[in-house]
Amino acid sequence: MPDLTSAVAPASSDQRLAKGARSRASIARHAADVASVEGLNGVSIGRLATDLGISKSGIATLFGSKEALQLAAVKAGREVFIAQIITPSLAEPRGLPRVRALVDRWFAHVTEPVFPGGCFRTAALTEFDSKPGPVRDALAADHDAWLTFLAKEIRKAQDQDALTGLDSEALAFELDAVVSAANIARQLGEDAKVAMARAIVDRLLAN
Repeated sequence: MPDLTSAVAPASSDQRLAKGARSRASIARHAADVASVEGLNGVSIGRLATDLGISKSGIATLFGSKEALQLAAVKAGREVFIAQIITPSLAEPRGLPRVRALVDRWFAHVTEPVFPGGCFRTAALTEFDSKPGPVRDALAADHDAWLTFLAKEIRKAQDQDALTGLDSEALAFELDAVVSAANIARQLGEDAKVAMARAIVDRLLAN
C-alpha cells in the first residue's frame, strides 16, 4: 500500500506556512495603519491583539517582539507606497511623463491617503529620525532608496532634454520635502498650503 503521509504532510505544511504569511501581512498592514496615526511607538503586540481580536501569544509567535512588529509595519508601508505610486508610474513613458506621474500619484497618496494618518513614510521618518536602531535604519534605507530612484528618473528626463540645468539629486530632495510638507498641511486641514505645495512642485517641474 503506498505511503500517503509523505504526500499529505508537505501539503499541510505549505498551507500552514501560507496561512502564517497571510496573518503576518494582515497584522503588519494594521500596524502600519496604527503607526500612521499614533506613531510606531504606538504599535504594540497588546494593542494589535485588542484591535484584531487575536491573542497576544499568537502575534508574539508570528513576530517575536515589538521591534520586529515595527519593522514589519515599515515594510508594509513601503509595499503600499510602491504599489500606489511607483509600480503604476512605471507604465508611463520614461522621462518627464514618468516623473510627473510619480509626483501626481504621490500627491494623490497625500490628499486621498490610504493610511488613516496620511503618508506613513512621512510620519514614521519624523518620529524616528533621532532614534538610532534597526527601525530608524530601515526607514532611512527606504527613504534613501526612494530619493535615489526619483533622481534616476529625473536624469532619464534630462537625457530627453527636460528638466535641464538642474541637479537631479537636489530636485529629488526638493520634491520630497515639498510633498512631505503637503502631507503635514493636509493632516492639519490646511488645504491652501496643500495647494501651495502643488504649485511649487509644478513650478519645479516646469523646466
